Amino acid sequence: MTPTEPVPTPDSVPDPAADPAAGTAQGAALTVREPADLIAAVPYLIGFHPADSVVVVGMRDHTVVIAARADLPDDTVPAEVRAAATAQLTSIVDRQQVSAAVVLGYGPADTVDPVLRDTTEALRRQGTVLLDALRVADGRYWSSFCDDPTCCPPEGHRFDAQINPVAVAATVAGQVALPDRAALRRQVEPVTGPARVAMRAATERARTRRSALVDHAPPADLLGARTLRRAGEKTVRMLLERQGRGIAPTDDDIAWLSLLLTDLEVRDYAWERVTDELWQVTFWQDVARRAEPELAAGPASLLSFAAWRAGNGALARVALDRALDAEPGYSMAKLMDDVLVRGIPPAALGPWPKPDRSGRKGRSDTRPRRRPDGERLDRARPAGRRRP
Repeated sequence: MTPTEPVPTPDSVPDPAADPAAGTAQGAALTVREPADLIAAVPYLIGFHPADSVVVVGMRDHTVVIAARADLPDDTVPAEVRAAATAQLTSIVDRQQVSAAVVLGYGPADTVDPVLRDTTEALRRQGTVLLDALRVADGRYWSSFCDDPTCCPPEGHRFDAQINPVAVAATVAGQVALPDRAALRRQVEPVTGPARVAMRAATERARTRRSALVDHAPPADLLGARTLRRAGEKTVRMLLERQGRGIAPTDDDIAWLSLLLTDLEVRDYAWERVTDELWQVTFWQDVARRAEPELAAGPASLLSFAAWRAGNGALARVALDRALDAEPGYSMAKLMDDVLVRGIPPAALGPWPKPDRSGRKGRSDTRPRRRPDGERLDRARPAGRRRP
């Protein structure tokens, strides 16, 4: 990293439903009694096993409400960038109104200890009660708050996360912790090989279908815009209804949807129908991976929003990175970047527009749409812009 590079963005998994119990690992209630239990729980809180990372676990009323993670800076990172990264991480925790926190650093002492010190000092300045600061490496942990060799030996405390009761309980409950963040990124990468060849062919068929639809649009429908929009809304309703019944989309379904989502009105129609249900995460993950890379910004942004609503901040972040890679200026991706950087919890969203039984926009859709921090959602979209 050079001085001109941006501050690394932390991963955060905030309370998804303003319910203290929702701060547990992917919905599973895990009981933590000692440091080794918390270390075993962290991978299930953030979705993967951290390495070369700093993690802050924030609690309210003895319940975890947020787990925020950031990469450890290396020796080449300027002091001002390190300070900004620490401030960003701790501010995310502060916004969750936690009453106490534990800081964990994963890696060698010479890299971890300065970060633990800076992070705990920043949290104390915010008024957060620090329960402990732990360094974790090679199956051992050390507490920065204990210098008594009789209870905290210099060689550290040995632990085995795989057989820890917390990890066992999480596994029995069906929770998954991926090996590392790279494995998480692979969950949003575009499909390759025969699957990509099939999608490329399906997208060509979708382009031909779109041209035919425009050619047969009514004369009053200039360039077929209304016709395509109606087709997009119908496709969104149909595919979501099918996915809700466990029917996955075909290659042609995804190719057609990804092409229609380039109309921002269709994208917004789909956006308003994203709930916090896990099948929606599955659906948009499938669409984002199988869509042609040049069409991935919309589906990946919708995946980011769905994952955020479901409380999976780590997946929301990597999906957002995929969207910004596809189109750096994409309006919805920029809005989601702001939401994640600021650590806004899904509970701040409030009532989200939902379709009525006819599939048309309900009364709630007639109100000004607002993003989670209160600003109108439609201000984030370039007025009148229509992508080809």
